[in-house]
Amino acid sequence: MASKFLITFILLVPFPLICFTPAVCQSPSKLSGDWRLLHASVGISVMHMQLLRNNKVVMFDRTDFGPSELALPRGRCRRYPLDTVLQTDCTAHSLLYDIGSDTIRPLMVQTDTWCSSGAVLPDGTLVQTGGYNDGDHVVRTLAPCNDGSCDWMEFPRYLTRRRWYATNQILPDGRVIIIGGRREFNFEFYPRKFQEASRSNSYWLNFLRETHDDSENNLYPFVHLLQDGNLFIFANTRCIVLDYNENRVVRELPSIPGGDPRNYPSTGSSVLLPLDENSRIDAEVMICGGAPRGAFSSARRGRFVRAISTCGRLKVGGREKNPSWAMENMPMAA
Repeated sequence: MASKFLITFILLVPFPLICFTPAVCQSPSKLSGDWRLLHASVGISVMHMQLLRNNKVVMFDRTDFGPSELALPRGRCRRYPLDTVLQTDCTAHSLLYDIGSDTIRPLMVQTDTWCSSGAVLPDGTLVQTGGYNDGDHVVRTLAPCNDGSCDWMEFPRYLTRRRWYATNQILPDGRVIIIGGRREFNFEFYPRKFQEASRSNSYWLNFLRETHDDSENNLYPFVHLLQDGNLFIFANTRCIVLDYNENRVVRELPSIPGGDPRNYPSTGSSVLLPLDENSRIDAEVMICGGAPRGAFSSARRGRFVRAISTCGRLKVGGREKNPSWAMENMPMAA
């Protein structure tokens, strides 16, 4: 059943839950509504959040920052002897919010999800990969349920490489490709194919090594699935189209003008613009914001520089022989 609320979440600490209820059956010029505070705090500080297909929202945070304000059910605790803050933690760092009933249920996440990444499988299961410390080689899954029985399932050491600040993308065959991570110039898949089970399951991608600089700036690479089944990948200032089945770069695209990085820690944002399956629109990517080169190092020394105020659009689908970036300035830096 669809929710009667249009939910907008705002990240604060402690994390509040706020909804906007629009007035219906009105013309756009007369559209009105009101904001309502549903919960002053959900008990955890939310780093990651995903809407599931059954009108529930899973939220979760890193596990190495001490206790949260949301208790786990009696008898359930996370124990990690190498945690520098709290080796035994009986508070929740994940929850499931039911939009329809406006209720919260704590979930048990065992390993650190700090700067992990995720994707939703065709059956609605959330797959969350990597993270920090005890979580960096872990795959976690959460299948939606309506009876209160579902919780995180974790598969330690499933990943062949450390996936911290990696990017996930769902593929046409239902698998997830996991690309990069801190000092990881490769990719792998979940689930593995049968023939991959006895191999390393990771594949070298030299493009990620080439885009690594002193501040890294190729973390959380921007990835979009194109109409031909290949992947657009952007890291730092450069971009390619990758045939992941053959591990072959099929197109080298022009670098974004200006020479400044757009990926983490100089974080901008990226979007694949809408496509029309009934017309031959060339796929186009828009990338906005970021930070000047060296901004991360300067910030660590206490000197903060202004973010980038430009957006760039590039046709990446292959129909245009010599695509070029169309640049414009935003009203403010982002």
